[in-house]
Amino acid sequence: MSILPKKNELGFFEIRLESIGGLGANLAGKMLAEAGVLGLGLNGSNFSSYGSEKKGSPVKSFIRFCDSDVEIRDHSPIEQPHVIGVFHEALYKTIDVVSGLNSDGIVLVNSTRGFEEIKKDLQLEYGTLAIVDALGIAVEERTKVNTAMLGALFRICDFLDPDSMRAVIRKTFEKKYPHLVEPNIRTFDRGYNEVQFKTYEVPAHAEGKSFTRPEPRLGYETQAIGGVITAQGNSILKDLSGSRQGFLPELDLGACIHCAQCDTVCPDFCFVWEEGEDKRGRKQMFLKGIDYQYCKGCLKCVEACPTTALNDLRETIGYADAHRVKQNFPYVAGGVS
Repeated sequence: MSILPKKNELGFFEIRLESIGGLGANLAGKMLAEAGVLGLGLNGSNFSSYGSEKKGSPVKSFIRFCDSDVEIRDHSPIEQPHVIGVFHEALYKTIDVVSGLNSDGIVLVNSTRGFEEIKKDLQLEYGTLAIVDALGIAVEERTKVNTAMLGALFRICDFLDPDSMRAVIRKTFEKKYPHLVEPNIRTFDRGYNEVQFKTYEVPAHAEGKSFTRPEPRLGYETQAIGGVITAQGNSILKDLSGSRQGFLPELDLGACIHCAQCDTVCPDFCFVWEEGEDKRGRKQMFLKGIDYQYCKGCLKCVEACPTTALNDLRETIGYADAHRVKQNFPYVAGGVS
């Protein structure tokens, strides 16, 4: 008898993880598939999809499970998943993370916000929404977001055996990083126990989310004849905010001594300066604020600051936009100086 709660027409139970590079979704997908295959005797497969291999780039990880007598011959990306795990809320800006979700599907989101806010952002009408503060757990246990998300996913996929995941965690870390075994098991257990659910009634004959494959903005079919490429390599239009992994620098101008140590170490020129006069009337550059559009949350500035003017702050939606100080780029003939 099958232990899988649902199957598509090919006999698969499918999970899609939506993340950004650096949060460990690729490893989470591997460990999740391994726990189902080795722990329960299911057939399973996992692979990931990503562009440039760097922190902040969108990443998708796909996991398929089926009964042991069913062969997996489908290795295409998962377009109609039963479960979706969203590792980072910044993905909402650029990606339809719930694309293709079944009408009775489950969405897991790493967040501290309420159900109604997230439901509105995702444009969900029905199904089950799960929320876990994976980042908060990871910070407290000094681990990574992916292990807390795995704990929550095991609670959602209740046909999976949590003990098999704990065994996979031990196997993954005990040789190279034995000191991380117990913290990661605690992180997994907290994710499992702290995830919260809310189900919105699915009406009869409800349809799932239609899957849309994103078209390139400036491909050979979508670029207008004689059009001008405005985004690629353009320092004014680039937006690194999606690269942040949960934290950004908070600036207290009252404690700032305008020493420019932060500006020296910042790799993306996020700090905005203006000319003024010191107490003796001499001209000096004063820090005005941070342009969070260009900040990827590396926090090198916090480490370099000799005062308490810069501190790491857990990012909440809307904070960066409300506190952003825009760069004033001088325009010259032929481009930006």
